[in-house]
Amino acid sequence: MASTHKKVVVRKLNRDSLNGHVSADFLVEDRVELLNTSGNVVQIDLVDIKAIFFVRGFDDFEAPARKTFTTRPRSEGLWLRMRFRDNEVMEGMMPNDLAQLSPAGFFVNPPDTRSNIQRIFVPRTALTEIRVLAVIGGQSRKRKAAASDARQREMFEEGHLA
Repeated sequence: MASTHKKVVVRKLNRDSLNGHVSADFLVEDRVELLNTSGNVVQIDLVDIKAIFFVRGFDDFEAPARKTFTTRPRSEGLWLRMRFRDNEVMEGMMPNDLAQLSPAGFFVNPPDTRSNIQRIFVPRTALTEIRVLAVIGGQSRKRKAAASDARQREMFEEGHLA
């Protein structure tokens, strides 16, 4: 398959899951278009999906063993805690970039980046709550000292007191 087709496991809210491949534009009118492992194109309504897991391989897929970070993440971005409609709680990191957001959902990086799961697409309809735990990294913006205007006299300069 072309490199634009990624291996995914689509986990539905009813706990069913489907393995397959998606293209870069897998969202089509509030549906996910998936080429399943049998070679059939399947369309799944976004409201029925809990999460789409982008995986390295299908053979050793399990739900994420570690759903939260054990310590403060080191990578830059927004540290999120998500509560799904089935009350499952999961954390993830997402870029601190508004251009990355879509009305349908967003991508997060899982707490364990060495697992089979590389990224997760979370539909907004699957969540009941989302919290930003921290904004990590980014450029620290220090204000430059205002340049003094040579024409302006200092008010309390020595020698100018009357």
